Amino acid sequence: MEAFVKKILVIDDDAIQRRLLTTLLGKVGGYEVLTAENGRLGLERAEGGHPDAILLDLQLPDMSGMEILKKLKETSPEIPVIMLTGVSEVQTAVEAIKIGAHNYLTKPFENDHLLLNVRNALEKSELLSQMEELRQRAGRGPALSRMIGKSSGLQEVIRQIQKVAASNLTVLIQGETGTGKELVARALHDESSRRDKPFVAVDCGALAENLLESELFGHEKGAFTGADRRKEGQVTLAEGGTLFLDEVGNLPLGLQTKLLRVLQEKQVKPVGADKSRSIDVRFIAATNASLEEEAKAGKFRMDLYYRLAEFTIKVPPLRERREDLPGLSSHFKDQAGLEFRKPVGGVSGEAAILLMAHAWPGNIRELRNVIRQAVLLTPDSEINAGQIKSLLKGTSASVESPSPVEVPVLPGQSLKQVAETAVEEAEKQAISHVLKTTGGNKSQAAKILKTDYKTLHLKIKKYKLQTKD
Repeated sequence: MEAFVKKILVIDDDAIQRRLLTTLLGKVGGYEVLTAENGRLGLERAEGGHPDAILLDLQLPDMSGMEILKKLKETSPEIPVIMLTGVSEVQTAVEAIKIGAHNYLTKPFENDHLLLNVRNALEKSELLSQMEELRQRAGRGPALSRMIGKSSGLQEVIRQIQKVAASNLTVLIQGETGTGKELVARALHDESSRRDKPFVAVDCGALAENLLESELFGHEKGAFTGADRRKEGQVTLAEGGTLFLDEVGNLPLGLQTKLLRVLQEKQVKPVGADKSRSIDVRFIAATNASLEEEAKAGKFRMDLYYRLAEFTIKVPPLRERREDLPGLSSHFKDQAGLEFRKPVGGVSGEAAILLMAHAWPGNIRELRNVIRQAVLLTPDSEINAGQIKSLLKGTSASVESPSPVEVPVLPGQSLKQVAETAVEEAEKQAISHVLKTTGGNKSQAAKILKTDYKTLHLKIKKYKLQTKD
């Protein structure tokens, strides 16, 4: 299938310049070239020709390049525009950047420099287009589709969600801080028949104890000092849908008793009310602690624990699902690129190794923060090892980088033989180190080392490396 040829529009009143650019962009760059000798025609061809990038001269006979740029940004803001300017017009060109031009080139310019600018503009435009598509899809699909990864641990979580979602069983989600317990809760809601009803989340550790009862169950006017109006509780607001109690272990014992009664009787009594009202709500709770151990220690009601844990889902920490790191990193990179309007192409191989080697005590939340900062700070088109190392600096959870390769020089060896041995030793050590960080996952190691699976497999056999170690 023939590759799609990018289209460049040149707007310049100089006929010689147009011919030179047509030859350079067409024959050397391989682009399809459209031309216009004035601003009016340029705007018409920008609208009808659908170019992928535009080269625009600042000085035109019928209108200024700045006027044209402003109109282009109004009608076709996604098309990158490179301004062509004389030396005396540089200040104006800088102003054009502020309006939205991709870059400016001063005449006379070098051919390679122009081609490089055009290529960069097209690449950035393509990334922005991809990110806009991601923006439109973000948050639309069910939470289950937003659970990123192919690890066995995550797949087991997904299987459990699919098993229990359609029931009305109360589900207890267990997992360390930052593992994505609320995303699991939302997936349970999205996959249930309650998906079109409210999903209400309550952070049980974020509210003062004296406000929790009123927040959960509501209150009547005059129920206590300051209650100047009737208020619906979160339980009632979730009617027909799902109530998610995050960090439920933080509930005080007195409120645990009242919650147990609500779960058993399916009725709620607001503070200050004379009678209870029936509710139709599915309850999901989450905790980063062992509620069973908390109950044995007298800090949590054992009967409430059993009532909440009708079905239990354990979310694995990120260190136990390292093969999901590349997909998660890419996802957070794209999200950050959208937020900061700063497209970043990828993560370098060396940076990927550092990400794989880190223990991630803060789990997915920590990874998201690191990638967001890396996107914000990187001056390049990809996240490199230096940025990741700096962001992970000072943590005790990282694994050391491989030590320098030492190659013994045997008597009678030529310099060529020494070099060949050094290459093999370096290759062996690199493969061994990456296999260690991926937990022996050869598919993931091949991606990090930027080689194919078959080649890596042959190298492992050649160097007699044990992936299980």
